[in-house]
Amino acid sequence: MPDPFITPEMLLHGYAAGIFPMAERRDDPAIHWIDPRQRGILPLGGFHISRSLRRTILRGAWRVTVDTAFAETVAACADRPETWINDRIFALYAALHARGHAHSVEVWAGDALVGGVYGVTLGAAFFGESMFSRRTDASKLALAYTVHRLRAGGFTLFDTQFLTPHLASLGGQEIPRATYRKRLADALARQAVFAPEGYCPSPSDVAGAV
Repeated sequence: MPDPFITPEMLLHGYAAGIFPMAERRDDPAIHWIDPRQRGILPLGGFHISRSLRRTILRGAWRVTVDTAFAETVAACADRPETWINDRIFALYAALHARGHAHSVEVWAGDALVGGVYGVTLGAAFFGESMFSRRTDASKLALAYTVHRLRAGGFTLFDTQFLTPHLASLGGQEIPRATYRKRLADALARQAVFAPEGYCPSPSDVAGAV
């Protein structure tokens, strides 16, 4: 059911309960709570990396940053013919980012933002919301850096909500709702940090660990 009164705090409660928000389209102000029977996850120990992506990572031609262009990353994720990110959802994630519960991993070619991922953190769970790519493999590289960061920070769950062919090629899986809820409860009972102290991975660190 659409909910016109969602606040950032209610959004966090929704994630903790195993549901997440979506709009039907960009110009629809209503927000709906989604609770799939089959949930997509990306196992943090089972990220698949192709030879071409490994070469791209090791080449180090792109610069990777964290939380330096959150709004721009969300806007880029919404910059497509059809999107579930309406203005209200955009504002809610901006509010969560200000509270330290939403983060972005950005990929740059010079001064151009060419790829990225953003999501929400609670306990040891990372709820991946969306990603975008303006260069070949840019979103995959962002995901590789995100997975490496989550593992370093003690996260145990990477929730992708749905399983797309793109995510399946990277090791994504589908699990039943009940199994997901158990893994979510375990992750929420743990502590993790998105910015571990002293964390500064090199391209070889990321390419060799995922």
